[in-house]
Amino acid sequence: MGDSFRDRIPVIIDTDPGVDDVIAILLAIASPELEILSYTVSYGNTEIDASYLNVLKIYQTLKQHLERFPSDRDRFPNFTTATKPILARGSAGPLEGKLHSAQYFHGRDGLGDITDRHPELALPSGIDLDLHPYLVISQRSAVDVAFDILKARPPRSVTYIALGPLTNLALLMRKDSQLVADRIGRVVCMGGALDVPGNTSAVAEFNFFADPYAVKELLIATHRHKGLPKDRFLMLPLDITTPHELPFPEYQKSVDPAFSIIASPSLAQGHLKSPVTHFTSAFLERTREIMIQFGKDAMELHDIVAVWCAIENPPFADNETPKLATGWHGQSRVFDIEREGEITRGMLVTDRREDESAYPLGANRSEAQREPHDGHQGQSTGDSISKKDIHWDLNEDGSGIFCITQTPGPSVLLQLLLQRVWGVSLKH
Repeated sequence: MGDSFRDRIPVIIDTDPGVDDVIAILLAIASPELEILSYTVSYGNTEIDASYLNVLKIYQTLKQHLERFPSDRDRFPNFTTATKPILARGSAGPLEGKLHSAQYFHGRDGLGDITDRHPELALPSGIDLDLHPYLVISQRSAVDVAFDILKARPPRSVTYIALGPLTNLALLMRKDSQLVADRIGRVVCMGGALDVPGNTSAVAEFNFFADPYAVKELLIATHRHKGLPKDRFLMLPLDITTPHELPFPEYQKSVDPAFSIIASPSLAQGHLKSPVTHFTSAFLERTREIMIQFGKDAMELHDIVAVWCAIENPPFADNETPKLATGWHGQSRVFDIEREGEITRGMLVTDRREDESAYPLGANRSEAQREPHDGHQGQSTGDSISKKDIHWDLNEDGSGIFCITQTPGPSVLLQLLLQRVWGVSLKH
């Protein structure tokens, strides 16, 4: 494929819009490298109806922002009437098991309960979605929409960004696994926790906790199909996403000097702020309050890292060797997932037994998997950038899942995020 293949990366964003999803979507809209084809919405951070409305709130905010600040239009290249993403509802619950949500963190509306606290941000009553100027509102299922996109676009060109539970993707594979395997360009998935604690339980990351059956079916074992092409699957677990943060003092300094927490309201003067800043501060004030209770005055940029990864690492042609962009590194990891455990649902189980036939005598398998080899980097998240690209190293049976272990660095992402979403620079 020629350079035109690299011009813009067509993406399907599979999302359960809560706090970090919304900022991730704003980053995607502000990224000229991407062409957003659709939002396939699911349950997760909140229930599916609230998730669906949150995409509409993002677009309402940007419409109001650009009406007041038309000079910012170039900052949001994917916000245009010329190419309108499709918005479609996906699954309202997991493949099997109980429905779980993260409303304890994201609020009932997925955005820190701004529905109650900031009625000025609500969608107008009687809105005619059929005439939406910036979105195509589809009554078809998210699975059918994604399927048709893969059929219509050139093979291996579309990136599927999974920011929520993997239920929609699992159902897409059930619909026609061969077509998906033949035509999907890359899957970038935020999910899992390998060698760090979970964020929903002691051992599980939320997206994998929400539907461990989908994870098992897609990545590990199923009688239904052969699974996703693993050379095109990039997993970003908590191990790599957690160190990437938006420090709230920096947000206050660079974006919104009036920003505070709910206990000390700061948004009575929201009309004096830009619509984008008012919108993000409205839900981040609640996020800040929760994170301070956890001992951290920052928001972790989990889904934002996944969008960044998709921007930096486009699909590769059939005759190309898979590789990562400069500064990105990863490693194949072998694990299984617990689906039914009383306290271990969603846990990624790695084999930590000593085995002299597999590793040096006395080695711990998990530790050995993390050791750098053949140019692979360990789990550094520092700002140093290696110039050596990394190639895939799956196990002989193809069982390994390729996990990102290094990015160009948290400060690089923070600077990119501030510039693109809010139009400001990092202030030290």
